Formats: sequence, structure tokens, C-alpha cells
Amino acid sequence: MNDTGSRSASSPRIIALANQKGGVGKTTTAINVAAALAASGLKVLLVDLDPQGNASTGLGVGYDARSSGTYAMLEDGARAAGVVQASTVPGLSLVAADTELAGAELELVMAEGREYRLREALAQIGGDYDVVLIDCPPSLGLLTLNALVAAQSVLVPLQCEFFALEGISQLVRTVNSVSKGLNPALKLDGIVLTMYDRRNNLSELVADDARSFFGDKVMETLIPRNIRISEAQSHGQPVMNYDQRSSGSQAYQALATELAGRLGLSAGQKGKARA
Repeated sequence: MNDTGSRSASSPRIIALANQKGGVGKTTTAINVAAALAASGLKVLLVDLDPQGNASTGLGVGYDARSSGTYAMLEDGARAAGVVQASTVPGLSLVAADTELAGAELELVMAEGREYRLREALAQIGGDYDVVLIDCPPSLGLLTLNALVAAQSVLVPLQCEFFALEGISQLVRTVNSVSKGLNPALKLDGIVLTMYDRRNNLSELVADDARSFFGDKVMETLIPRNIRISEAQSHGQPVMNYDQRSSGSQAYQALATELAGRLGLSAGQKGKARA
């Protein structure tokens, strides 16, 4: 079992979007950053590792179209290429969350090499993608652990609410623990402030606290509260497809540009992201 975290030059940049607190905009960020990166010319794969399957729904893939997905990769050893399906966004592919994924946490407990299942599955796709985004469940269980072991970095959506900062320290400790043991390549890419409301002083206070504690790990781009983002999800579309001129769409496009700049990613530059 290879636990060095090393990857070849042709490997995609693998980013886990994680936060054990629900309702922070994690899946929304995964969908819209993936779509915006694909629109920039990158080949992107979104892996829906959340049993709720909201990332799949948000890309217009209903339950009846999820015959085989992340559960099949983790439990049955299905080849990653065999469970990838196209989305409505050019350049963006998806591994959907199949209905059996909810039982994977329990089934993986006694499995050999259980922490490495996702890494091994994603290794099969080789140089097919520039970026792989993994939408983690709102927990720090075995599914999220698989994502952290498979990824090179973590992007953390942080809701601009009072209790949001309390839970993030536990996630940071988990990331540090995984990097010391199971995946030395893992690091924190950044923290994304979501649901920001300029009319609310609390949003500004949370943003200031986050920047004072995490410094430049906090992304400059702020994701605002925007009804168009929610409407787009109900139509199974990224917000940039639903209403490109909305503030939510503009913000996620800016976030994708900022993230790509931080990682040194551009179309045709696979494997050259900064370590």
C-alpha cells in the first residue's frame, strides 16, 4: 500500500471540499467552482461523496440516473472511468452518489485498506482531468477520511455565522493528523467565506475573525447570499448557467479564478500546480 501521497506529473489536482458542519455552502461551492473551472478550459471531475447526493442533484442527475457511482468505486472496486458520467456543463464530468453510499461508512469499517479506497479508484483516471473536486459529507467519518487521503489539498467553505468558526478548528486538526500519518502531501488550500451579507455586521465580524486567525488562507473572494444560487440548484444547474450576471455567479467565477491562480492551474497545465 502506497501511503506517501506522491503523484505523477500527469496526475490531476485533487481537492476535497470539507466541513463537518452542514449548511455552510459546501456542496454549492463544489458545484459552482467545478463549473467555473470547466468554463475556463480545464477538464474537471466532481466526485459526489456525500450520501445526500446533493451535488449530483445540483448538476441535474436524478436518483434514477445513478445506477453506479461513488459507492461502486469504494465498495465494489468499480473502475473510476466506468462510473463517470457527463454533466450539462462542457468539460465537467461527475461521479454521482449512488443510493447505497449511505451504508458505506459501516461497511468500510472492517475493510482492508479502508482509508485508501478512493485514492486507488481515482488513480485509475490518470491524466484524464486537470482538477478533481470531492464533495465530502458533513462529518469527519470514513468517507471524509477517504477524501482527505486521496486529495492533495482541502478547501473549506465557512458560513458567515456566529458558530461557524467553532467547528473549523476540529477540521484543521483532522487535516493535520491525516497529513502527518496517511497523506503527507495534504495541505489546507484555503477557506471560503460563504453566505456573506454586507448589510449584516455579523458577517463582517466573522470575516475579520477568520482573517485574523487564518491569515492568507482565507480566500479574498466572498460568496454572497444570493437567491439565484438557490434557484439554480432547484433547476439542477450551476448558477453561472442559470443566471450568469447574478452576483452569485460572478462571485463563484471570481473564486474559481482565485483558486486556479493560487494553485498555478490553467488549461493545458495539468500536473504543474504548485505543491
